[in-house]
Amino acid sequence: MEDEKSYSDICGGRLALRRRYYSPYCREFGLSSARLSLRSLTAVTCAVWLAAYGLFTLCENSMILSAAIFITIIGLLGYLHFVKIDQETLLIIDSLGIQMTSSYASGKESTTFIEMDKVKDIIINEAIYMQKVIYYLCILLKDPAKPQEISQVVPVFQVSAMFSCEIFFSPSAHPCPFCSAGFEFLFSEYWR
Repeated sequence: MEDEKSYSDICGGRLALRRRYYSPYCREFGLSSARLSLRSLTAVTCAVWLAAYGLFTLCENSMILSAAIFITIIGLLGYLHFVKIDQETLLIIDSLGIQMTSSYASGKESTTFIEMDKVKDIIINEAIYMQKVIYYLCILLKDPAKPQEISQVVPVFQVSAMFSCEIFFSPSAHPCPFCSAGFEFLFSEYWR
């Protein structure tokens, strides 16, 4: 069984949450963000090249134009390969573990597996971003030496750490998969 819901991040971008049920013991949650916009890419490139052309007209040094082109290309490749996450998936296999996979815009994939016996708890953490309170999902890992203590806090869905769980210090908040009732569909069977 599969279903999909749309949400927005704190910047107004579209996020799609996809749920797949392979069996009662295996579920997958995928979060896809909006693709890189050609309009924003063109705007940034034009701004950098216009600034470089302005410096070129003042200095009359062609090295400035070459450096601007080189910096733009290297910056774009770095952004696509290390920063821009297109899709994240969370595969939960009961009694075995949790696999988190991040797919970057360049095609690079990063996968992390956490054994279920290392998981102490799953929490919804909160942070203040600008004038908003945002919530994000975290996995608390046990310390092997001291099982009662936490060794690491692992954020889940890095692209969604900016989920639109906006509370502008007023009662006007809108639904989000990690807020109150919306969170229950994610882990209700696994974390009681």
